[in-house]
Amino acid sequence: MREDSLLSFPCEFPVKVMGLNTDTFENEIFMIANRHVDNLSESCIKSRTSGSAKYLSVTVTFTARSREQLDNLYLAFNNHPDVKMVL
Repeated sequence: MREDSLLSFPCEFPVKVMGLNTDTFENEIFMIANRHVDNLSESCIKSRTSGSAKYLSVTVTFTARSREQLDNLYLAFNNHPDVKMVL
């Protein structure tokens, strides 16, 4: 574990991905997460539309194994063209 990290691994970790509300956005986020997280099930995904229904917020909660895994996941989400923000 890195000394400068506030996290100790493994740990439950939620990642919220916000982007354009398209027919495929939620599934695409799941597929990206599935490439970085072992044994990810659809029950780990929660989504919510914005008031105007223009945007969709998708939260992926999973057991994070390392800081490197989180960094790679954030990078993959941010590379998606419809993603506006990752928290």
